[in-house]
Amino acid sequence: MLEAIIVLLIIIGICAWVLLSPLLTKWRRNRIRNKPFPGRWQTFIEQNFLFYHRLPQSLQPKLQGYIAVFLAEKQFIGCGGLQITEEIKLAIAAQACLLLLNDSGDYYPNLVSILVYPSAYRVKPTKRISDYVVEERDEVRLGESWTRDQLVLSWEQIEYDMQNWQDGHNVVLHEFAHQLDQGDGMINGVPKLESKTDYLTWAQVFTQEYQQLQSDAQRGRKTVMNKYGATEPAEFFAVATETFFEKPTQMVRKHTVLYRQLKHYYKLDPLEWT
Repeated sequence: MLEAIIVLLIIIGICAWVLLSPLLTKWRRNRIRNKPFPGRWQTFIEQNFLFYHRLPQSLQPKLQGYIAVFLAEKQFIGCGGLQITEEIKLAIAAQACLLLLNDSGDYYPNLVSILVYPSAYRVKPTKRISDYVVEERDEVRLGESWTRDQLVLSWEQIEYDMQNWQDGHNVVLHEFAHQLDQGDGMINGVPKLESKTDYLTWAQVFTQEYQQLQSDAQRGRKTVMNKYGATEPAEFFAVATETFFEKPTQMVRKHTVLYRQLKHYYKLDPLEWT
């Protein structure tokens, strides 16, 4: 009898936690967002990100709230001797949270840790080419979004990207776009969308644009988007996101339908910031 009561209490406790946990999380996040945004954070963002000044005034405090919660919830780990500073955290958070202003990302729920190297880092990924042969290559990388819970970045590249906002390359935007892509458990270039109609339109637009980039890359044509986006659909979405935010004028001219699709998804129009 006692054992049955204990089991029942455990079940009740688990059910209560499942029901109350989202409410507690929402309460905690609201509490963080409602705190005054530190002046030194504001100064850093204003000095390093031109897009902040050009955001609609209604979105500036919203971005601040996202940044505050992001910094409270994510773990930053310095690698290769790098000491994590407040500036490093803010530089990553400000750009990562820009992608969340459409309220679809929920603070990258699967992401736990952000590993930051001082510069480009080397990895040795393995690729199975047969049942008996495994190929191992030495690669230099600037960032990568690991499945589920970890993301890796190069601080040297982040600093470069902050100073060259309109060159179409941004490692933070790229890797966090991968995080959005992984939100439904798959890495296929399709983030969570609002409706079935959105999925159908997305598939049509992105398939056509992806195939066009592949064709342009194979023929050696000059492209607005980085040709790395032609390697696979997941990379195409990440590269398209970089281009959307950093080269909106060129993108809307050459890829009007794709630009409109990303504008609908992110609920932002970077053309207004230029």
